[in-house]
Amino acid sequence: MRWGLVPSWFKEDDPSKLQFNTTNCRSDTIMEKQSFKVPLGKGRRCVVLADGFYEWQRCEGTNQKQPYFIYFPQIKTEKSGGVGAADSPENQEKVWDNWRLLTMAGIFDCWEPPAGGDVLYSYTIITVDACERLRDIHHRMPAILDGEEAVSKWLDFGDVSAQEAMKFIRPTENIAFHPVSPVVNNSRNNTPECLAPVDLAAKKELKPSGSSQKMLQWLATESPKKEAPKTPERDESGALQWSSQFLQKSPFRPRRGEAGLLRRWLLREDDEEEEEEEEEPAAKRPHSQ
Repeated sequence: MRWGLVPSWFKEDDPSKLQFNTTNCRSDTIMEKQSFKVPLGKGRRCVVLADGFYEWQRCEGTNQKQPYFIYFPQIKTEKSGGVGAADSPENQEKVWDNWRLLTMAGIFDCWEPPAGGDVLYSYTIITVDACERLRDIHHRMPAILDGEEAVSKWLDFGDVSAQEAMKFIRPTENIAFHPVSPVVNNSRNNTPECLAPVDLAAKKELKPSGSSQKMLQWLATESPKKEAPKTPERDESGALQWSSQFLQKSPFRPRRGEAGLLRRWLLREDDEEEEEEEEEPAAKRPHSQ
C-alpha cells in the first residue's frame, strides 16, 4: 500500500495531484472529513506495522530539534545458537521475532484511475493526543493498538462496528523511547546509527571559529599594568600642560593613520585653549569638529 490515502472519489488521472496531505488522520475529525469518513464507514480498517517512529523535540532557546525513537517496550531474549546464529535463514527469523512491532491503527481506500489501470491501495495513520510520557516531546502520537484483542477487533469490520472500534483509538502509556543522533534528520541515511541511543548529558566539544579564536587570544592577553595617576603640570599662567607622557600607552599597535589623527587632534585642542584664554570670552561657544 501507498502511505498517504488517495480517496476512491478522486477524479484526477495522477494521484500525486491530490491537493491535501493524507498521511495522517486526526481521530477527533475523522467523521467530519469525507476522505476518511467514507472508507471508515465501509469497514476499510487496517493495522500499520513498524519497528517504531520518530518524533522531534524542540530545544528551548534554539531552533534545533532533538530526534527521539519511539517504540513498544521490549522483552530481552537471548539469541539462540550462540555467535553467528543469525547467519542461517532459520535463525534470522527467530531473532527478528524477538522485536515487538508497533501496531498502529489506520484506514485504507482503493482508487481506480479514471482512464483505467491498476487499482491503487493507500492508507493513512490515525493520530491522537500524546500520552503523558510523550507530551514533552510532541503533542500528537499515532493511535497504537496495544494487545491482540485491540488489533483483532479493529480489523474485524464484519462484527465490530466503526463506532465500537473507535473505542480502541486512544493514547497508550505502554511506550518506550530514547534520543537518537541527528543523522536521522536526513531521509537518505539508513544506518543502525539512526536507532542507536545517544547520551544528551555528554558534553560536546565545540570547535571555535576563526573569529572566536581571535577573541580567545585577545582575552588571554594580559592587560597593561596600571600606574599611579600623574598630576598634570601647570605653566606660569596656571593652564594645564597635557603631553603624551600622561597618555597611557596601549599594548596594541594602532591602526594605520590613527596615531597621526590623534596627535593632530590633541594639537588642535591645545591651540583652541590658548586662543580662548587670550580672548577671555563671556561664555564658551561650542566649536564644530
